[in-house]
Amino acid sequence: MQRRIIFALAAAGLTIPLAALSQTPAYPTKPVKFIVPYAPGGLPDTVARVVAQRLGERLGQSVIVDNKPGGNGVVAYQSLLQSSPQDGHSFIVSDGSMLSITPLVNKSATYRVGKDILPVSLIARSPLFIVAHPKTNVNTFAEFVTLVKGKPGEFTYGSSGIGSTHHLTMEALKHALSLDVRHVPFRGSGQSTPALVGGQVDFSVAALPSMRGFYNNNQVRLLASNAATRSAQAPSIPAVAETVPGFDFAVVVGVIAAAGTPQHAIDRISKEIAEVVKHPEVIKTFNAAVIDPVGAGPAEYARVIAVENEAMARAGKIADLKAE
Repeated sequence: MQRRIIFALAAAGLTIPLAALSQTPAYPTKPVKFIVPYAPGGLPDTVARVVAQRLGERLGQSVIVDNKPGGNGVVAYQSLLQSSPQDGHSFIVSDGSMLSITPLVNKSATYRVGKDILPVSLIARSPLFIVAHPKTNVNTFAEFVTLVKGKPGEFTYGSSGIGSTHHLTMEALKHALSLDVRHVPFRGSGQSTPALVGGQVDFSVAALPSMRGFYNNNQVRLLASNAATRSAQAPSIPAVAETVPGFDFAVVVGVIAAAGTPQHAIDRISKEIAEVVKHPEVIKTFNAAVIDPVGAGPAEYARVIAVENEAMARAGKIADLKAE
């Protein structure tokens, strides 16, 4: 097409610079939408809102956060498809569970990474922590393992729900160390955290911000993180990976796009987010919430998704998850 245009112009005695024909289209030309598959207040929502403000400044257009909870990501995906993604102005900001866990438990989640969904930017990581109630007299991860092994089936742990990262973290840990501790699922961390603090369960898997006040008041004890390395915000707390090599179930939050999204839009969003997460105020806000900024591009994010999907698939099989 470009060659035909050039020849037609030449025949008419006109010329036009080749660079003008190959210029990247102006972008963005209207507000950008970040669809979050959860209610306000969770980790993906927090990350999306912190990034949206600074990203809007760099893009010269506002970035709107639109919460679409339901179906563990399916509702958000459907909303993305209805938002004309081909113009490159609508994206999803989610944790990895939408891509790794939801297809294991929800038959409606037929989307596939690389075919229906495209990685754009890995914004950040955030660890979860194994936490104990003081009544267990457990102060360290090693003591936790010894206690549970010595009394199989006698202790309970709470999670934010069946198939959650919290649930699969503990199930993978149980499998790796041959532990027998009973699962008590709750409807989100808003229920599982009070259950631990109130002593209704012995242990839990939780995000540090939800536990920090209770930890500071000696109402709970942090035992280990589920990330590959120790958190910079809790350096005295070991990572499970120090006992189980390769163990990594830290939550990752990133931007994904629908198939057909223009490459120039993906490249621009990825490039700008990489700069946004370097901003001192963004780093300060993330650190306060125990979130580690990353800002990696599509290729690295695709690799991380593949690794997480494989780990979650193994854990899901251990937990005997069934798609419904």
